[in-house]
Amino acid sequence: MTDKKMLPVGVDIFPKLIRQGFYYIDKTGMIAELLQNWAEVNLFTRPRRFGKSLNMSMLQSFFEIGCDQTLFEGLKISEEKELCEKYMGQYPVISLSLKGVEGMSFASACTAFKSLIRWEASRFSFLSESPRLTEEEKALYKEYVKLKEESPSALVDHLAVALKDLSFLLAKHYDKSVILLIDEYDVPLDKAFQYGYYDEMVTLLRSMFG
Repeated sequence: MTDKKMLPVGVDIFPKLIRQGFYYIDKTGMIAELLQNWAEVNLFTRPRRFGKSLNMSMLQSFFEIGCDQTLFEGLKISEEKELCEKYMGQYPVISLSLKGVEGMSFASACTAFKSLIRWEASRFSFLSESPRLTEEEKALYKEYVKLKEESPSALVDHLAVALKDLSFLLAKHYDKSVILLIDEYDVPLDKAFQYGYYDEMVTLLRSMFG
């Protein structure tokens, strides 16, 4: 009896899908397309269940420093030898899924945002001891990983510059540009519209992503 691959129902983490032998439609060719048609910002608008989250995970797995390059063996992108040598595992990556950033009030959504930023920042614990950062910059990093109670206005101000600060610190540590991946970017806006704080959320996201 021939072994059959499992269907990846609910699996949107690329390393898990590859390592556990799930069925995978090879979309790694999009990596070459992105690099060959370079742009500062790329927006992916596709129908639900198209695989956007899986593609975000794939991009992180390809570009992030310290990545497992064996994940891409036998896939389409592995045929692009020069691109792989130049770009695979060469960049710091910040990856956020805004799926859980919701709440019945702007304050509760901001609290969810804070937890998300703290969780992502904790992946870069090496920044707290980086020889390339000043003591002030190390202290700035630690602000993003420690538990901290803030007034609503202070929290908003903190969130507004979070991605800018983390990108700056990572870029200085590695002396490389940072790749920022944002998934489910529409969820906070949808929930804000439902519960009546749309304008506040738009202002926050504009500040964060600007």
